[in-house]
Amino acid sequence: MLRSRKRGARPRGSAVSSDLRRKLELILFLGPALVLFIGFVLVPMVLAVYYSLYNWTGFTSLDDFAGFKNYLDALTGSVFQNAVWHNVVIAVLSLVVQLPLSIALALLLNRRLRGRAFLRVIVFAPYVLSEAITAVIWLLILQPGGFADQVLRAAGMGGLVRQWLADPDLVLFTLFVVITWKYIGFGIILLLAGLQGIPAELKEAAALDGATSWQTTRHVILPLLGPTVRIWIFLSVIGSLQLFDLVWIMTLGGPANASTTMATYLIDHGFKRYEFGFGSAVAVLLFIICFTFALLYQRFALRRDTEGAVSR
Repeated sequence: MLRSRKRGARPRGSAVSSDLRRKLELILFLGPALVLFIGFVLVPMVLAVYYSLYNWTGFTSLDDFAGFKNYLDALTGSVFQNAVWHNVVIAVLSLVVQLPLSIALALLLNRRLRGRAFLRVIVFAPYVLSEAITAVIWLLILQPGGFADQVLRAAGMGGLVRQWLADPDLVLFTLFVVITWKYIGFGIILLLAGLQGIPAELKEAAALDGATSWQTTRHVILPLLGPTVRIWIFLSVIGSLQLFDLVWIMTLGGPANASTTMATYLIDHGFKRYEFGFGSAVAVLLFIICFTFALLYQRFALRRDTEGAVSR
């Protein structure tokens, strides 16, 4: 006698077809992205490591093997060390200045204000502009006798007029003002999205318990805004380490390398001086720095926000 088929059991052919369909879906949806990732990310990374081991100008054959000399020259060079320091200064200033300012403006724009939508557009508008347009606009504003100098003189503060982009002691902070104007809108919009996700019931409960507006902000809103703030910090630091466009267009890393960043140092040696091997070594070092920070930040800061979301 044949055994009766168990109720609810799927036929073997149906299970095989389901597995095959799932594999085909993975290949269809992930295949193109994987090919692009390999071709435009992994392959260039491997080639950069390979080129960094040679003294190569980009025109000759790869026959002058240098080993790790390019890396040692970069790490021991004072210009590259200053470039790393400039990136660190920009990153620290971003956390110290941009973060509190972004949180304050986000809290303000999250309230019911007349013209709130218009104010949000005004704040976010600079982020929409390209880096090239932003750099040209601020070059015109900060040039000697430009709009910034005229405003200071009209306000009776002519003594504050400086060579904003030609003073080695001032140029990095001037660039930071431009960077803040350009990118703070993104941070505000990101924080506004985080504020929209905080349940209103928690604020009402705090108010019923007698908490003031400041106490509600400090003990309810800011702790719940923590995941968004940590994401903002990650994006801000990575962006500061990879800063290139605004600096290159406005100062070319000058004067006297006072505003050089790792990216401008890379482009200067790799494309202007035709030291492609050395430039590739700098690119690898920049990748290692960013990747190391990303791993450490994921391990010690973002893990608390993601471990619950990805666990079963």
